[in-house]
Amino acid sequence: MVSLQPREYQKNIFETAKDKNTLVVLPTGVGKTLIALMLAVDRIKKFPGKKILILAPTRPLVEQHLKTFKKQLGELYAEMTLFMGTINSEKRKKLFQTAEIIFSTPQCIANDLKRGLYDMKEVVLLVIDEAHRCLKNYDYTKVVDYYKRQSENQRILGLTASPGSDEINVKEICKHLSIDEIEVRNRESEDVKPYLQDLEFEKVEVPFPPEFLEIKLLLKKIYDFKVDELKNRKLLFGAVNKVALLQLQGKLGMQWVNTRNFNAMHGMSITASAIKISHAMELLETQTLSGLHEYMQGLMKQAKEKKSKAVQQLVRMPEFSKSLILLQQLIAKKIEHPKVEECAVLVEEQFKKSSNSKVIVFTQFRETGVTIAKRLNSIEGVKAQTFFGQAKKGETGLSQKEQKEIIQKLNDGEINVLAATSIGEEGLDIAEVSVVIFYEPIPSAIRKIQRAGRTARLAPGKLIILITKDTRDVAHHYASKAREKKMYRIIEDVRDEIKENDKKEGLGKWMK
Repeated sequence: MVSLQPREYQKNIFETAKDKNTLVVLPTGVGKTLIALMLAVDRIKKFPGKKILILAPTRPLVEQHLKTFKKQLGELYAEMTLFMGTINSEKRKKLFQTAEIIFSTPQCIANDLKRGLYDMKEVVLLVIDEAHRCLKNYDYTKVVDYYKRQSENQRILGLTASPGSDEINVKEICKHLSIDEIEVRNRESEDVKPYLQDLEFEKVEVPFPPEFLEIKLLLKKIYDFKVDELKNRKLLFGAVNKVALLQLQGKLGMQWVNTRNFNAMHGMSITASAIKISHAMELLETQTLSGLHEYMQGLMKQAKEKKSKAVQQLVRMPEFSKSLILLQQLIAKKIEHPKVEECAVLVEEQFKKSSNSKVIVFTQFRETGVTIAKRLNSIEGVKAQTFFGQAKKGETGLSQKEQKEIIQKLNDGEINVLAATSIGEEGLDIAEVSVVIFYEPIPSAIRKIQRAGRTARLAPGKLIILITKDTRDVAHHYASKAREKKMYRIIEDVRDEIKENDKKEGLGKWMK
């Protein structure tokens, strides 16, 4: 076994986790896995011959944890097994009996437990990575439920870079995991700060071109018309945004299923059109013209194939036709969203400063990633590649094997820029990068923290956020800042509440 040399904050958190079910909130890349490893060693010493279960939401993450454990503990320290659904169920049943440290996705374990292939009686430590997913009916909650009912010597460790800024969700995570203590640190924490490098932040604003505004006003006219229709039907009240429309769509769907209410049926159709136009405006304001064009052409194709009456009505509207004509005129002139060129300028400047740089450009949409990578590859010295999740319906994607190959290429220097969607945010073993660029701000505190954690760990780093003036980008930027502050405040409040309950009821109150 390799001699572990934990940092001060890792030691402090481990001391807590030894005796209490603990939720650990630590920035990406500062060693959450080592805390899990130290705790695993402690539990094996206390309960020789018993089992440790390490769960992570994706196969690449699971494999990464196994690799870390093997590197730190050595192959002979314990019987370590990678558990996957591809392994025959009878073989999994046998493996579970002999394994000491099991690494798996929650789906695989939840299915096996449901089928009664084995139980959790012998498991003395359950580690939940990316614990912010431990909500509602996700497989994590099913596994934890079995664990709390079956294990004789329980200890739970939840790991996350951010549990989010919703107090109800934070409490639900803590309840599911029977958390007795929350250990939270950020980049500014006294015991973390000495181990991290300086993170430079830059907000780069680009103008929203007047010719784009003309298209936006036409789309907005359609959007307002659809929203007014919903309000006139007494289906929509108060402030309206994409989230409110998506919630309304779900609510109307339930009404139609339960009551066959025709007002609800028409409302669903109108809501779907409003959501489509809202998405088109988002692409125009924050993404690329090529992406918007592809999306609008897709709606035209749906209408032509008569897949939806609502889409047929939408594309027949004069404002839709005019906006599409204006868009096609801009594309014919090779005009693109100013963010694309600004991103290219920033990347080029970085490589002039240091030819050994590595950069990740995060974006919401795959098409945007393709456009960015294409533009960046025209810069001397830049070797950019897109990095997407697995294929979704009607989209191209990367298998987990392909994702691993791309990460290895970045780590080895074969490529030096990733244009990544959200797959690059969570947990993957991506090497330290010099610069992280947000192509657009995201209102989610969880995702902002995960993205930013890709730089300024081992060497000074830079975080750049591109913002299109006078668009939803501005609101999203300030929303994520506010939510991050709110998140830490909520964590403190929930932690205080848990401590107060401990005084009154003792540990294990969540078990009720």
